[in-house]
Amino acid sequence: MNIRRWMARREGSWQQLAVLLHQAERRGLRSLSGEQVRQLASLYRSVSADLARARSEAGGESLVQELQQLTNRAYSQIYQGSRRQEWQSVWAFYSHGFPAVVRQSWAYLLGAAGLLIGGGLIGGWLAWYDPRFMGLVLGPDFVAQVNDSQELWTVSILGVEPVASSAIMVNNIAVSLRAIVGGVSMPWPGNVIPMPPGLFTIYLLGFNGVMLGAVGALVAQANLAYELWGFVFPHGALELPAIALAGAAGLLLARSILMPVPYRRIDALKIYGLQAAQLVYGLVPMLVIAGVIEGFISPQPWIANEIKYLLGTGIFVGFVQYCRRAGRGKGEE
Repeated sequence: MNIRRWMARREGSWQQLAVLLHQAERRGLRSLSGEQVRQLASLYRSVSADLARARSEAGGESLVQELQQLTNRAYSQIYQGSRRQEWQSVWAFYSHGFPAVVRQSWAYLLGAAGLLIGGGLIGGWLAWYDPRFMGLVLGPDFVAQVNDSQELWTVSILGVEPVASSAIMVNNIAVSLRAIVGGVSMPWPGNVIPMPPGLFTIYLLGFNGVMLGAVGALVAQANLAYELWGFVFPHGALELPAIALAGAAGLLLARSILMPVPYRRIDALKIYGLQAAQLVYGLVPMLVIAGVIEGFISPQPWIANEIKYLLGTGIFVGFVQYCRRAGRGKGEE
């Protein structure tokens, strides 16, 4: 191969790529038109082939270095620029989209939270006055263990924090996903009993509330309430709102099937399904953060309960303010 003749024929493409890269590096990839971006990608592929050819044909060290530099710059703009746009989209969702969809779903969120709180009040009242109900909900062995040991079961997390944190995340995400899928059907294998959409979501929220209320009654009778709620506050400030958001997503899906008006059912599924999906995208990170807190902070005996109460309160207030104010447009009060 006549290397000089080949270089003269290909030099125009190299210069063209260098010009596009100079503009992208100075003003950003978005300053290029759609046609220029396609041209940049095409030139990158052709110059990469030229680099391989220059190496195999002994085109000289200076030529190889020049083409290597060009391909490195092009790779950085094409692939890292794409990653930057992806991260910008993620940032835009969590700074604007998620709090906006939480505000948009406020009625469903209040309904889900009401089921949790209502279940908690009923479960706590029944468990306080009826030990048999407490044993039925929590298990007689668990009730006896707490009453006999006069110690919280949360001490079992100490020493196995990473494993416990991972297990807590997986369990909470699984509960939330069941609450969401329950908006469409009963989410367990072998289901042969017809169940209206949303009924399992309602059951799951109410039952979890009953269990929480029964646990509250148990620790109150064992004089461990202050310690338990000190444990719950730091991670519960995100975990319980996340479960309520999962319930809201399930109720949205149920509404799209049962009451699609004013839309057609297929259109209602698209509209409310997207709204539910956006809630899911937001609540999963909340559960991950809550799992980390529950594994590494909540059970630590060297952190005073007063600090845990303050931490949990601060996290909850911060989350509420984030949902109320973040990403509000000029026309949104």
